[in-house]
Amino acid sequence: MAKFELKLPQMGESVAEATLTSWLKEVGETIELDEAVFEIATDKVDSEVPSEVEGVLLEKLFDIDEVIKVGQTVAVIDIEGEGEKVTYTSSSEDNEPAIEAVKVIEEDVVKIKSQLTAPQLSEAESSRFYSPLVKNIAREEGISIAVLDTLKGTGKDGRVTKNDILAFIDQGKKSPVETIPEEREAVVVDEQITKPELQQQKVASGLSNVAGAERIPLSRMGKLIAHHMMESINTSAHVQSFIEVDVTKVVEWRNKTKGEFEKREGEKLTFTPIFMEAVAKALKKFPLINISLEGDTVIKKKNINIGMAAALPDGNLIVPVIKNADQLNLVGMAKVVNDLASRARNNALKPDEVKDGTYTVTNVGSFGSVFGTPIINQPQVGILALGAIRKVPAVIETSEGDYIGIRSKMFLSHSYDHRVVNGALGGMFVKSVADYLEAWDINREI
Repeated sequence: MAKFELKLPQMGESVAEATLTSWLKEVGETIELDEAVFEIATDKVDSEVPSEVEGVLLEKLFDIDEVIKVGQTVAVIDIEGEGEKVTYTSSSEDNEPAIEAVKVIEEDVVKIKSQLTAPQLSEAESSRFYSPLVKNIAREEGISIAVLDTLKGTGKDGRVTKNDILAFIDQGKKSPVETIPEEREAVVVDEQITKPELQQQKVASGLSNVAGAERIPLSRMGKLIAHHMMESINTSAHVQSFIEVDVTKVVEWRNKTKGEFEKREGEKLTFTPIFMEAVAKALKKFPLINISLEGDTVIKKKNINIGMAAALPDGNLIVPVIKNADQLNLVGMAKVVNDLASRARNNALKPDEVKDGTYTVTNVGSFGSVFGTPIINQPQVGILALGAIRKVPAVIETSEGDYIGIRSKMFLSHSYDHRVVNGALGGMFVKSVADYLEAWDINREI
């Protein structure tokens, strides 16, 4: 029997792990080539992981809600036949039993059940099993094992799942200790905390309710995004350059072209692909913006892969990547932009489509902002914010003299890492983007 190990693929440069959210196949079921086997969630994207082979699912090595590191084997597939039904033991950093296949035969049922339900003791010596994900969430939220032990779990054998602990957090972290009978109210594992002392802690930590206030805990993705933003601030020396751009020619050309383009290509022509084309040309002209810094070494990237920050319906952000953007014509750019934006909104991006970015563009103008100061998407060294396009009075210079006219203008805001990008280079780069847009050919055919 030949076996194939289906591993967790690389999700992106800064992603080292993912959470298993669901199994799409059961042990013994047939799997087709490229058919999805399980679903995972990271701070960047929720995605299905397909099989690289055809065969029969032989083993599942992780439970739902467990955290998997990139490169770890998640499932074993028999690629030569139906295989034998097997079970497995869960794997985690807190408790690392050897993962082994066990034939399901009648005399081993009791033994297997005891392995699957064996308690995993934490620092507080709990008698209940908690997955690594649940314990990580509890640790981040400051929830003790004693409080976890009072939660009613909806998982198998009463196990506390991710949804259980998140629901508990959504209720404002109202401690179940308050509902414990009087004879147990002063007992907290390894801590001598009386009920009055617990109340004082709640007040001190801001857990008491404020009149008219609503407490909304961050989602897991929200907390990860917050962490990445602070990590970027603590890593890069952020500095900004701003430039105002006259995009009147671009606006007039798009208004003239968009109807015919949509009729011919079946795609809407937005401003985004035009701006992406300008950025790609500027990156080709200034390759020292298309870099990353590792220690004391600058990594100059061969490919120009532009990340396109997109807002999700839940308020979070995701950054799909336009690969080899400098090699696309405007038609190709429009199709890629529309496709990535649509699938980002529908949570249908693949892991490969949110990794390997070398520079990022974010459109703050879509929310009405004139300009912004975006935070660099690590490990890149620059990010460009596109402001809102506005009609404004402007001085127009001609050979016959100056006059006041109505022009369409916008601000570009370039944030860059001052450790490796000086003000001259950062300013010349954004000026190059502006020059390209201002010199737009009003008669350009597409």
